[in-house]
Amino acid sequence: MALSGKTAVVTGAAMGIGKAITEILLKNGAKVVLLDMNKAAGESLVEALNKEYEPDRMLFKECNIKSDEDFKAAFQKAVETFGGIDILCNNAGIFDESEWENVVSTNLVGSIRGTYLALEHMNKSKGGQGGVIINVSSLAGLGPLLTAPVYSATKHGLVGFTRSVAAAFATSDYGIRVNAICPGFVETNLISEIKSQTGQFAHLVDARHHIRENLGVLTATEVAECILELVTDETKNGEALVVVKDSKFYVTFPTLDKSSDKP
Repeated sequence: MALSGKTAVVTGAAMGIGKAITEILLKNGAKVVLLDMNKAAGESLVEALNKEYEPDRMLFKECNIKSDEDFKAAFQKAVETFGGIDILCNNAGIFDESEWENVVSTNLVGSIRGTYLALEHMNKSKGGQGGVIINVSSLAGLGPLLTAPVYSATKHGLVGFTRSVAAAFATSDYGIRVNAICPGFVETNLISEIKSQTGQFAHLVDARHHIRENLGVLTATEVAECILELVTDETKNGEALVVVKDSKFYVTFPTLDKSSDKP
């Protein structure tokens, strides 16, 4: 997929990985709708980006992805402004084991909501132009994270949802690819606030630090570059791309249906 003229919606776009995704999409010619609950940070980012890119290629919309009303309004604004939606990056996520229901609602339910709303606009069988959806999971979506069982569960769920919906969309000829990115530790506020967010598992935080030292820490830009690969490579569908410092690879999952090569 060539990005020039395409419209992308990015959740959690104001900081961290979302900010890096926004920047790399703009750099490659896309128009971007930035969604975030942090209005001040979102508007400040757009103001800064306006100095580097054409102002008519970006739009900020305050949005709580746990709100169906907010999310629908944001998608509608994107369509009204840019004429359609071609790319969705479900990036918004939180880490807080002491507020585990909020983690589930944000990380998993919010991404499912975004995917199904994007389907309404992209579905080729209903007049859409097709497109691609990227779900930002985690290395914790492929293996256990002892300090954050609920966070890990949401990211596991996101990988399973991605693979299942990718196969469903392909079989239904919707023209929409869906992939997941599974980064290791990334230098964002999720790392800097880790001890205060682990709740009853705070006593295990030293073990997490040991894993972090072994894996290294990615920059948000390194993650965004791999997301760009998943967006632009039209052969990728139902994939989970693992990214750690100085390494990346696509996960090979066991095939449940021996008669099919679908993900």
